[in-house]
Amino acid sequence: MKPLITFVGLILALTAVPGQAEPIVIKFSHVVAEDTPKGKGALLFKRLVEERLPGQVSVEVYPGSTLYGDANELEALSNNDVQLLAPSLAKFERYSKQLQVFDLPFLFDDLEAVNRFQKRSKGRQLLRSMEKANITGLAYWHNGMKQLSATKPMYLPSDASGLSFRIQPSAVLESQFTQVGASTRKIAFGEVFSALQSGTVQGAENPWSNIYSQKMHSVQPYITETNHGVLDYMLVSNTRFWFSIPHQIRTELEGIIDEVTYEVNRAAEEANQTDRARILKAGTSEIIELNPEQREAWREAMRPVWQQFESVIGEDIIKAAQAVNRKQRN
Repeated sequence: MKPLITFVGLILALTAVPGQAEPIVIKFSHVVAEDTPKGKGALLFKRLVEERLPGQVSVEVYPGSTLYGDANELEALSNNDVQLLAPSLAKFERYSKQLQVFDLPFLFDDLEAVNRFQKRSKGRQLLRSMEKANITGLAYWHNGMKQLSATKPMYLPSDASGLSFRIQPSAVLESQFTQVGASTRKIAFGEVFSALQSGTVQGAENPWSNIYSQKMHSVQPYITETNHGVLDYMLVSNTRFWFSIPHQIRTELEGIIDEVTYEVNRAAEEANQTDRARILKAGTSEIIELNPEQREAWREAMRPVWQQFESVIGEDIIKAAQAVNRKQRN
């Protein structure tokens, strides 16, 4: 029996970190289903961490608001009751006004422009913009470009007038709809389907994957393919917790996050294309494709939102975002 004990002791010695009696536990909470790109990303992170850091780091994943929901997850992160979140960027308004750049309607031409901005210096800088609030950004995760769904067809901005749209808590998104004569209601993501079904609101903005996974297309007869904004997440951790992790382990975790981010973003784009086709096949919603003139009319109607928030976001950041569009506009 002694050789076995010696062997087990050797394995423990090789996997243990000096001074670390127990594995570091990372609780990863999110509000979406496990079969979404974010949900799959959380599970991939858990698998890779436990394969590469056995005995050193343990990851617990809590999907679908089973641990914390939209309303209290950031407070839980601040209290270190949870160590990883991936909220949508709109949720960070109270911590960093600069991140509102991602909510500005029709600022980015497409997802490739968003990618270019996030990889450049201004985009990387924004990951660190909340550290005074004990929140460290680790990566941007895509969910996709947003579309407008509603109970009536919308070809021009005036078609949205009088409708009520569900939004996330965001002054920019509120202003976005005000510009086209619509009203807004802030409703948690898990309650959006019932709000649309009951008529509490008549419309919403979501990527195709959200619309399909939450069955919103079954209660929204029209979807206008606007691609007017990006619904992205920021993978964040409690700053004090993250930098308390031993450097060698943290470096390994950062490498894993890079791998997972690539996979999440690839899967998100694939899911959006697949789910758009599924919605079209279901036949419950008419997909309205805008011609260039119609899309430009929407853009011009919402463009005043850029000027409205320029002073709090920063002219330099908005200009950096515009610069990544292949066809730059003044």
